[in-house]
Amino acid sequence: MVSGNLFHYRKNSWPPEEYINRTTLQLLDFDSAAPPEQALRRKLNSHASILKEFSITFTEALKMKAPIDPFTRESCKPSASQGVPLGGMGSGSISRGFRGEFRHFQILPGTCETSPMMANQFSIFISREGGNKKFASVLSPGRHEGLGKSSDHGISSWGWNLNGQHSTYHALFPRAWTIYDGEPDPELKISCRQISPFIPHNYRESSLPTAVFVYTLVNTGKDRAKNSIGGISHLSGDHVNEPFMTAKDNPPVTYAIAACETQNVTVSVLPCFGLNEGSCITAKDMWGKMVQDGHFDRENFSKGPSMPSSPGDTHCAAVSASTWVEPHGKCTVAFSVSWSSPKVKFCKGKSYHRRYTKYYGTSEMAAKDLVHDSLTKYMLWEEEIEKWQNPILKDDRLPEWYKFTLFNELYFLVAGGTVWIEKPKTEARVVHRSAVTVKEATINGYDTSVDVDPIESNELASRKSPDDLRCRQVSISGGCRIHNVVYVHDVHFSRVFCASRAVPQNRAQYSATAKAVLFEDTRKVKFLAEGNWGIRKVKGAVPHDLGTHDPWHEMNAYNIHDTSRWKDLNPKFVLQVYRDFAATGDFSSGADVWPSVCAAIEYMDQFDRDNDGLIENDGFPDQTYDAWTVHGISAYCGSLWLAALQAGAAMAVQLGDEAFAEKCKGKLVKAKAVFEEKLWNGSYFNYDSGSSSNSKSIQADQLAGQWYMAASGLPDLFDDHKIRRAPENL
Repeated sequence: MVSGNLFHYRKNSWPPEEYINRTTLQLLDFDSAAPPEQALRRKLNSHASILKEFSITFTEALKMKAPIDPFTRESCKPSASQGVPLGGMGSGSISRGFRGEFRHFQILPGTCETSPMMANQFSIFISREGGNKKFASVLSPGRHEGLGKSSDHGISSWGWNLNGQHSTYHALFPRAWTIYDGEPDPELKISCRQISPFIPHNYRESSLPTAVFVYTLVNTGKDRAKNSIGGISHLSGDHVNEPFMTAKDNPPVTYAIAACETQNVTVSVLPCFGLNEGSCITAKDMWGKMVQDGHFDRENFSKGPSMPSSPGDTHCAAVSASTWVEPHGKCTVAFSVSWSSPKVKFCKGKSYHRRYTKYYGTSEMAAKDLVHDSLTKYMLWEEEIEKWQNPILKDDRLPEWYKFTLFNELYFLVAGGTVWIEKPKTEARVVHRSAVTVKEATINGYDTSVDVDPIESNELASRKSPDDLRCRQVSISGGCRIHNVVYVHDVHFSRVFCASRAVPQNRAQYSATAKAVLFEDTRKVKFLAEGNWGIRKVKGAVPHDLGTHDPWHEMNAYNIHDTSRWKDLNPKFVLQVYRDFAATGDFSSGADVWPSVCAAIEYMDQFDRDNDGLIENDGFPDQTYDAWTVHGISAYCGSLWLAALQAGAAMAVQLGDEAFAEKCKGKLVKAKAVFEEKLWNGSYFNYDSGSSSNSKSIQADQLAGQWYMAASGLPDLFDDHKIRRAPENL
C-alpha cells in the first residue's frame, strides 16, 4: 500500500470573514442553529453560474434517439443553483436552491419539474412593539423573472425585497442552513435549518418523504418583536386544498405542510388562495392579511375542504407560525413538508409500492402522518446525523474541502431519482415474450428478480426464509440526458464509497446486477453509433443499466453502443462486490453472488485474443467514456482488469474456491507484466497501445484499478514509484 499523507493542500478554502459575522454565529450557537464551519457556503446575493451548453447538427440529432433526446430542452437553463435536496431515499425528492427556491420535483419516475416554483416560499412578517417598525419579506433574494408587476393579484404583489448581501447558505448533506444576518430586520438574526431523515444505519427513517425547517430567531433589539413566518405551497389543477394540501394525479401525489404549535408559538392556516384576480382569496389578499395581522383566522381550521380546482388553475395553501421574541431573547419555530406518492409505475405498466409504505401504508393521505411525525422526531434525527458526521468534521488531518465534499456528494442517493420499493416475493421462472425468450437464473433457490432488503440483509444469515427477501433499492440516473435509466452501473462504480459509509448493508444494487449477469434477453436492438444489430442482453455480460420501461426485466436502455462488448463493466462489477464484502467483513453471503462473479471474469476471456492474460479494446468507444475510441491495451480498462483479477482471486480464497483463485492469479502475473511493458513510458501509462494520435495521451483514470485496490485493502498493482509518478503528469 502507498503510505504517507493523502492530502497535501491543508489551507482552509473559506475564510470566515468572507461569509458570516462571528458575532452572529455566537448568538446562534445553540440548538444546532449555527452551521458547522466545514459546510459549503455561498452568499445569497451571488448568482448561479450558467453552465455552458453544446449544440449538435440536425443529422446528429436524428441519429440520437432514445435514451438520449436531443430535441427536448430543459425548461430552465442548467446552472450551479442547487442546494441540499429534501427527503429520504427512494421516495421522490424536491430540491431547494441555495437562494431558497423549491425546484427539481422528482416525485414520479421519469419526470422532473426542473423550473423553480416561485409560489413555494417561506416569508417573514415582523412588527416591533409600539408599531414603529415593520418588515415583510419573502425569504428569497431579488425579484425573479416572470413575476410581473407588484400591482398584480398574484405572487408579484408579495415583498420580494430581500437583498441577500448579509445572508448565506450553508450545505452539509442531509442538512442545510440559511443565515439571515440582519435581513430584513437589522435587529433580528434568523437561522433556517433544513433537515432530512438521511440517517446511516437507520433504514426506516431514511426512506421517509419528508423534511423539516427549523427557524431560530434572535432579537438583538431593545423592543419586543412579533415574528410570523409563513410556509406557502401550490399545485396546479384538479386538487382539493385543506389545511393539509392534497393533489390528485396518476399516480396520486399528496403534499402536506405543517408547523409546530407550542406554548410560545401560535399556528394558523389559510387552506386555499389563488394566484389570479378572479380567485375568492388572492395571493395579494393573503399577503395583505399577514402584513396587517401577522396571522390567519383560527376559524380556518374548521372550514373543511375547499372546492376542487379546475385543470389549469393553481390553488395554494399557507401555514403561519407567530411568536413574540423578547429583547435579547431567542425563539424556535418548526415547519414540516411531506409528500406521499405510494405507488411507483413504470412505462410498461408494472407498479410497485415505495418502501415507506411498509410503515405508513399505501394511502396518499399518509403525508399528514409524516409531517406530524417529522415535527416530533427531527431532534432525534439530528442527534444521529451529528454522531455520524462529527468524527470526520473534527478530524484535523483532513482538509476542509474534503469534509464538505464527502458528505455533500451523497445528495445523489436522494435527488438522483432514486426509487426504493417494497416488492412481494415471486416465483423463479422462464419468461416467454412473443418469439423472445428471457432466461432468469436462480441462485440458491431465490428468484433473481427479488433483491435483498438493504436494511435487513444483515439479519439474513440467520433467517434464510425466501419470504424475508422483499425489498430492492435502485437508482434512476438524472444525468447525461439519459431518460429514467435505472442504476447506471459504470457511473455507480465511482460513487459507491461514499454511499457504503452511510448504508453499509445496501447490497441491492450489485445484487440486482449479479442476477443480471446470468440473465439473457435475445430481443434484437439496433446500436445507434455503429448502426449494427445485436441482442439486448448477453449472458455473462454485466448490463450497463437495469432498464427504464420495465426495470430489472428489460435491461440496457442505453443503446448507443453494444455494451456487451464494453471492457470495463465486468471488472467494475467484480471490484464493487469485493469492496463491499471487504468493507463489511461478511464474506459468508458472498456465495450468493459468487457464480456471477466467476461468470463475469470468464466472459472477459474472449477479449484476450493473444492469450497474454490481458484484455484488448476493439477500436471503438467500448467503455464508459463512450465518445473515446480505444485501440489494443488501454490504461483504463487494463488496470481495471488487473484489479478485478486480484479481487477475484482474493474472494475465491475467502470462499474456498482454490481452483478459481489459482486461475485468476495466473492470469494476473502474465497480464501485469504485459501491461507495464506496453504502456509505461517512464512517466505515466499511455492511453492505449495503439498508433493513433491519442495513444500516448494521459488519462486521469489510468490508475482506476489501483485506486480500488488501495480502497479495498488489497496489494498495490504497481510499485510505489509508478503510482506516485503517474498523477504528477496530469
